[in-house]
Amino acid sequence: MKIAFIGQKGIPAKIGGVEKHVEELSTRLAARGHEVFAYVRNNYTDKKLKEYKGVKLIHLPSIATKHLDAISHTFLGTIHALFQEYDVIHYQAIGPSFLSWIIKIFKRKTILVATFHCQDYYHQKWGWFARTALRFGEYITCIVPHKTIVVSNTLKAYVKNTYSKEPAVIPNGFVVSITEKTNEIEKWNLQKDGYIISVSRLIKHKGIHYLIEAFKNLEDRNLIQNKKLVIVGEGSYTDDYVEYLKKIAEGKKNIIFTGIQTGEALGQLISNAFLSVHPSETEGLSIGLLEAMGYAKAIIASDIPENMEALSSNGMYFENGSIDNLEKKLQEALENSDSLKQLGEKAQKYVNEKYNWEKIVEQTEKLYKS
Repeated sequence: MKIAFIGQKGIPAKIGGVEKHVEELSTRLAARGHEVFAYVRNNYTDKKLKEYKGVKLIHLPSIATKHLDAISHTFLGTIHALFQEYDVIHYQAIGPSFLSWIIKIFKRKTILVATFHCQDYYHQKWGWFARTALRFGEYITCIVPHKTIVVSNTLKAYVKNTYSKEPAVIPNGFVVSITEKTNEIEKWNLQKDGYIISVSRLIKHKGIHYLIEAFKNLEDRNLIQNKKLVIVGEGSYTDDYVEYLKKIAEGKKNIIFTGIQTGEALGQLISNAFLSVHPSETEGLSIGLLEAMGYAKAIIASDIPENMEALSSNGMYFENGSIDNLEKKLQEALENSDSLKQLGEKAQKYVNEKYNWEKIVEQTEKLYKS
């Protein structure tokens, strides 16, 4: 089959769940003998890179602003796709899927699929106009394509109740590179099991401010047991929020911002962490959470349904948005470190069984053929 992916920033992924999802799915489909194309943004993927692991990259410009970057690139990608002979066009996320109706009308013989990753209009970086557009994009995602994919059972129930449609549930997967090396983390003066980690985009709904405040409270009470807090990631048109995080962490030498990290550095940061924390207020199905499970890390996560679906009984939860409750759970983890290894191993076994990329690719390929 000739398959095109539209809506992602690009591949290879630097950070971002949609980008990681598309990278793993597209490259594995290419390895299975399909002719796969991915539309990539010039401000994300190196213009010199024309192919990645068998996936042909189609570089197009975008209007690189908070509100127009995704939709402008998707529009150009959609127009380009009209003149190609793709068998399948697969849109990613409800924002880009806003334009999928163009394919449905003008390329009637092309199979149209859209993946609903999360309810982006809950993300606090968006204003009322963007949220309205995203809600309409959600409607298009669920009504227009030949088939809609959701990444969790939570989203499936939402789509059925809201739009009386039966979407296919195909979850995200994860890829890890477990290592015992520490040479990369030493540049931040980190040691194995000497820090708590959180890996995400620095966007308000990811809840990093709750984690920083909870950690500061424990430090003020001399309860961090010589641990540090490591925040891995960067903003996404959220400079004000990144500045706010650094301001509330000001003067705290045990709180470290590494910026965006990939490859060996990221692998070492997660592999050597004492504990992984995921304080999101809203999610679809967090690849970062799945990856932490794959690294056999003990996890504290907010008790939103999407996190509880992914982690099940294999981690610890705190009340979403509660600094006091997160502080309490961090203290419990620090005081019961002997039990954390077993909890992490349970999480790793669970994620290996349920969120395997090869199974996900088989499900997606079967859906295309059907």
